[in-house]
Amino acid sequence: MRKAIGWAGVLQLDSVNVLTRSHYLPVFARVGNYPRATLDKLAWGKDRELFEYFWGHKAALIPLTAYPLMRWRMRAAERQVWDEELSPDVTAPWSVVAGMRRLTAERPGYVDEVLRMITEKGPLTAGEASPDGVRRKRTDPDPDPGTGRMWNWQDAKIAIEYLFCTGQVTIAGRRHFERIYDLTERVLPAEVLAAPEPTAAEGRRELVRIAARGLGIATAKELCGNSGQAHFPLPTATAREVIGELIDAGELIPVRVEGVTRQSYRWHEAKDRPIDAQALLSPFDPLIWNRDRTHLLFDFFYRISIYTPAPQRIHGYYVLPFLLGDQLVARVDLKADRQTSTLVVPTLTAEPDAPDFIEPLADELHLMADWLSLDHVHVRADGRLAAQLTDRIRVTSTPARTVTADAKR
Repeated sequence: MRKAIGWAGVLQLDSVNVLTRSHYLPVFARVGNYPRATLDKLAWGKDRELFEYFWGHKAALIPLTAYPLMRWRMRAAERQVWDEELSPDVTAPWSVVAGMRRLTAERPGYVDEVLRMITEKGPLTAGEASPDGVRRKRTDPDPDPGTGRMWNWQDAKIAIEYLFCTGQVTIAGRRHFERIYDLTERVLPAEVLAAPEPTAAEGRRELVRIAARGLGIATAKELCGNSGQAHFPLPTATAREVIGELIDAGELIPVRVEGVTRQSYRWHEAKDRPIDAQALLSPFDPLIWNRDRTHLLFDFFYRISIYTPAPQRIHGYYVLPFLLGDQLVARVDLKADRQTSTLVVPTLTAEPDAPDFIEPLADELHLMADWLSLDHVHVRADGRLAAQLTDRIRVTSTPARTVTADAKR
């Protein structure tokens, strides 16, 4: 598990739980049947080895060894609130910046009150950290319309996210996936907080190294671009400078990839070897979270459908690409029906000219059902492939597992 997380670099967090939380899935894809409670312990346990931060791709779990590399970023986030000359794409989220500027004018001292509450009563959720308990109603106008309705947080949430961005508090745990905040020194190991702090330049280089090791070969945009699809995004000029330094050091090797017009770079330790993979990939897996890269390298046009209205969905709601060998061969819509203890396959779509994948997919669904402690597999999809999958799952079922299907032959 540690090796898989280290190579991935970050595990993106997402609240959708139709199958299981997304951060569990990249480890399952690489390790197989592991106890999710172990990952919880690594992330939020007493002897944790991971920490949460908003700048690891997006909200993500990151190995604690990277915490010192983020300190320059935390100070930049603090400056961003007060210095309009700093670009918001390298520091705090705009919802925090806009909200903090408003709070400073309208409610001076409010952030200090929130921090005092956490100090005295923490760990707390954002709702519990409100000093006066006042909450804005849904019908009230947005105080910061520029941030958009989804990110127009309550004042206590803005204050606590600012404290989180600047490293004064961190995520102590989660309750029904809601963040619980506490003082950083009460959460993270003392040796991590006491570790020597690299300079901003050293920190940026090491973060790009983490991305390069995880990707193997990538363009500058894929390594550290500011499009929101990189491990640790940097402004274009900064990214160019860091990549140049790593090229000079012999750690990144400029290469050309067939079909890719942009300059690519190979991590110097990346090995050219056959790939014998068999994995269902989370929509937020580091291998495919960059949709443009996925399209170029795998000829696989993929968009997540959870935000698409049901009538417009083509391949299903929570669709996991199936990696077989070095190809993405199918799209498998999956759902964990916990009431009936069933792994449901609502939709199954093969890629054009895909090799036969039914047997390995059946094996993978068995493995996933075991991993999620589900007793049944139900292929609800229509068509010939679904019928073949049903037959294969039935043949390989154990006495403890049942298979049902309404696939149309």
